[in-house]
Amino acid sequence: MSKLVEKVDSLEQKISKLLYKYKALEQENQQLQEELKAEKQNSTQLTSKISSLENQTQMLKTANAMLGSNEYKRETKLKINSLIREIDQCIVQLSE
Repeated sequence: MSKLVEKVDSLEQKISKLLYKYKALEQENQQLQEELKAEKQNSTQLTSKISSLENQTQMLKTANAMLGSNEYKRETKLKINSLIREIDQCIVQLSE
């Protein structure tokens, strides 16, 4: 009978240790989930900022070309030609 009691006590201790580890892992999982959420938000913000900066860079290149810089003249001419084609298409559609 005492061996049975010892086995039950041992089993209770092991279950207690497992429950303690389980709760610790749950807390760690929750913390990691929160960190992941924060990192995703940070990533989204950085992606948005990169997009904004790329747009600003493109606008600055275009402005620089319009001010007479030879470096971006070709790009500016292509952009202007593209805008003229779009305007022509709009005029054709309006005249129909």
